Amino acid sequence: MIRTVCLNPALDKTVQVPNFKLDAVSRITEMRVDAGGKGINVSKVIKELGGNSVAYALLAGNAGAQLERMVKDAGIEVVAQYAEGETRTNLKVVDAVNHTNTDINEPGPVVTDADLTALLDRLVADIEEGDTVVLAGSIPAGAPVDTYATWTKACKEAGAKVFLDADGAVFDAALDAGPTMVKPNDHELSGLVGRTLSDIGEIAAAAREVMARGVEWVTVSMGGAGALFVTPERVLRAISPKVKVGSTVGAGDSVVAAIAYAGDEGMSLEDTINLSMATGSANVMQSGTQAAPRELVDSLIDKVGIEEVTED
Repeated sequence: MIRTVCLNPALDKTVQVPNFKLDAVSRITEMRVDAGGKGINVSKVIKELGGNSVAYALLAGNAGAQLERMVKDAGIEVVAQYAEGETRTNLKVVDAVNHTNTDINEPGPVVTDADLTALLDRLVADIEEGDTVVLAGSIPAGAPVDTYATWTKACKEAGAKVFLDADGAVFDAALDAGPTMVKPNDHELSGLVGRTLSDIGEIAAAAREVMARGVEWVTVSMGGAGALFVTPERVLRAISPKVKVGSTVGAGDSVVAAIAYAGDEGMSLEDTINLSMATGSANVMQSGTQAAPRELVDSLIDKVGIEEVTED
């Protein structure tokens, strides 16, 4: 079973605003509201791919209750732990004329150690040997910087593989707990190792440094340049299909979801790469953070390119 964790979820309100300008009146031409947050996005994509997951979420207030209903209505099982305050609502402003995507994110509720411990205890009690736990996204106000380190250790001790998608100090602190797979983007990886990564070789070398801290493999997303998959034995560069972009929000979440789903299905590395890159491309074609249908993903798989990278 795949179990996704979303400690700082959100209602994602996506609006289309042609010729969006600062310090001016803007007119919305289209609007949609989605249940969001990285862990929730991962569960939505897994559902569209044909898999099953359980979403574990810290929620608060009326917005949290609305988010829980939306996720359940999508056919995804939810384990919700409620805190004081209000789940955040994030605004995504898409300007199709100027090809910009602007995110305006609320801070969300302040959580307590008791809130975090209660949800972690419920997750650990549910884990079965061989499960995959996806820890994804920012942590809420009030959560300590080592939150993901604590959760990674607890989930591994319970018998799960742990996939981590985070950044900054929270990501750095979690690495020594030895998550199975991590998915930074190239900018996040650069910040982690403290230097500019100007080419594929430097990105691969930085990924090896991360693996030396106990990580089994690293997937580095590189935007339009594709992604780098670094395992103990191989380095593979994947080239994404060229598609019309609707919204880039959740693209990385889609890649993580496909990797988790592929692992649950026992796919080979090459098939995992093909599926994950096709899923990422299919999802950027959507508006908001809705998940792309499986038939669209399948139509893009043959358009993914994979190159073996030789390390110095």
